Amino acid sequence: MNRHLSMRSGNPALKASAFRKHLSAVTEGAMTLEGTVNKTGIALLLTILSAGYAWGNPAMHGLVFPAAIIGLGLAVYTVFRPQKSALTVPIYAVVEGIVLGVISMMFEAMYPGIVVQAIFLTFGTLGALLLAYKSGLIKATENFKLGVAAATGGIMIMYMINMVMGFFGSGIGVITSNSPMGIAFSGFVVVIAALNLVMDFDFIEEAVEQGAPKYMEWYSAFGLLVTLIWLYLEILRLLAKLQSRR
Repeated sequence: MNRHLSMRSGNPALKASAFRKHLSAVTEGAMTLEGTVNKTGIALLLTILSAGYAWGNPAMHGLVFPAAIIGLGLAVYTVFRPQKSALTVPIYAVVEGIVLGVISMMFEAMYPGIVVQAIFLTFGTLGALLLAYKSGLIKATENFKLGVAAATGGIMIMYMINMVMGFFGSGIGVITSNSPMGIAFSGFVVVIAALNLVMDFDFIEEAVEQGAPKYMEWYSAFGLLVTLIWLYLEILRLLAKLQSRR
């Protein structure tokens, strides 16, 4: 039975309106869950391969800033032109892999072993939440979605304020501090990032039921990739804070 796509998603890429306005554009088959899983796997593989290449090639480290800018531009373009996602998402995965590879190498230099821990925790969280969602242990109710979306928005606003303050040599201490409060904040952000995966699962499931166009498989893969990258970076930050206290 089709359900109305009225849910809120904390992930800006996976908004109900993004699917709804394209439901009438089905011309080459409808979006399927299997297709979305396959596209997500391809995007993740490209990200991992790119990150590994950047990690092992110092010459790539100077490209991290341009790659970050290109990645941001591709993300914005993809949000507004999901029809092009089959082209933009693989490129986005590659450039984000460069960024992740360099950042991971920097953290690994400071805290040996931290990257492997972060990777296992990220994919472990993905698997655990997918199992919990499919088994019904976690349900994406409207209140759940509203709460996670509000918390995600608040975190993004804090990060933006912190970035602006950084230009003036200041910042929000709790974001970078390894104090108990700083660790608690990072733990909270990790939880919110993880819960966004639940909303992504629910959103994609409803979009499939509604018969979204085929190209939305790539767009959905993009949304999941954005969430997973955020989750990985937040886990990395949390682990770094914990290890810095030893």
